[in-house]
Amino acid sequence: MTLTHDDIAALDKRCVWHPFTQMQDWTAGDPVIIERAQGVRLVDIRGDEYYDGVSSLWLNIHGHRVPEIDAAIRDQLDQVAHSTLLGLANIPAARLAAKLAELTPAGLDHVFYSDSGSESVEIALKMAYQYWRLRGQERSRFIKMTNAYHGDTIGAVSAGGIDLFHSTYRDLLFPTFEVPYPYPYRFDGPADECAAHCLAALDQILADHAADVAGLIVEPLVQGAAGMIMMPEGFLKALEQRCRDSGVLLITDEVATGFGRTGRMFACDHEDVCPDIMTLAKGLTGGYLPLAATVTSGAVFEAFLGEYNEQKTFFHGHSYTGNQLCCAAALASLELFETSDLLARVNENHATIRQALAEIAECEHVGEVRNRGFMTGIELVRDRSTREPYAWQEQIGVKVCDRSRELGMIVRPLGHVVIFMPPLASTAAELQEMLSILHRSISEVTE
Repeated sequence: MTLTHDDIAALDKRCVWHPFTQMQDWTAGDPVIIERAQGVRLVDIRGDEYYDGVSSLWLNIHGHRVPEIDAAIRDQLDQVAHSTLLGLANIPAARLAAKLAELTPAGLDHVFYSDSGSESVEIALKMAYQYWRLRGQERSRFIKMTNAYHGDTIGAVSAGGIDLFHSTYRDLLFPTFEVPYPYPYRFDGPADECAAHCLAALDQILADHAADVAGLIVEPLVQGAAGMIMMPEGFLKALEQRCRDSGVLLITDEVATGFGRTGRMFACDHEDVCPDIMTLAKGLTGGYLPLAATVTSGAVFEAFLGEYNEQKTFFHGHSYTGNQLCCAAALASLELFETSDLLARVNENHATIRQALAEIAECEHVGEVRNRGFMTGIELVRDRSTREPYAWQEQIGVKVCDRSRELGMIVRPLGHVVIFMPPLASTAAELQEMLSILHRSISEVTE
């Protein structure tokens, strides 16, 4: 039986609860139903094509239906789809862990697998807390950044700072110390003063409470869900130095920034930062399958070693930890980085992005364009001279994204910030066409 668009739409509206979606609006609308994809385009059940302007939620690296990744998954299916990592090892998980230890900053040698970015952060927080207990210290607090987003599970939300997403659950969360993340566009003063202000706040917390702090968690270089807020140069390195000086573990959340998004394999690479714990997900499998990793230093790992009766074990795990299909996809994706010289192509095509964004920046209601590599946020404002934002109820970001969809590209807003994060394999011509659609959508909706 062939199901039509209307058939699937009816099933969806009756049974599916969509994430980050007001379902009353959803059930009143006409959904785009994706049936297939090819390269950087999605195709709906009616045959209409759309550029994948947000990499299917910041996941896709090489495009859709990549022959090498497809083949790797099929080959693994001929062997085994899944066996537990509790008490057993498997070939793809071991090979991938070794590859991640090779690619991540120096000293990160041990990989703990999970299924999503939120889970990788939960693991990082629990590891950091238990690490200090195993060393005979009770450190129960974490330092987080204003407007941080590390996922939607309770620990990750505790380490987050976006009231719209997190305030409802405040009574469920553990207490943290909060440091402002530098947001020069919304700071009353120069960018260097903004950074200094944020570091001064961190210095005060460390001066007063370092002995109580297990770790500092940060999105390196780019604060994604806050609206693509870009760190000033040198700020990440300054965070690392303060953690080293105060004996606090540094946790970098590279779920969104990892695997080439910023023009380097990891955002930490731009400033030669070596965290104690790094969290990875999203692009790890090239956007194919759910897989995450929490990668730790030898010092963190070794704190958990001991005799069986000492109970130093990290008592944490997930049913699909180290799943073979996921790890096979990740290995194929990482090999493509090398065989296609992808990072070099990303940096070459960045010139196309910057040129098109410079034109978008001239639009009357574009307050600021923020870009790092293939990560872009376009902040829309009612008044450029005063930086007055649009009211939430005006749904300006939603309207721009709706118009973009009508013109053939899928993008999503974060409030009044429109996000553009195409697959890294997009060609210069494809990027130019996508950004032309975005430019037209902003112009038509706001002017």
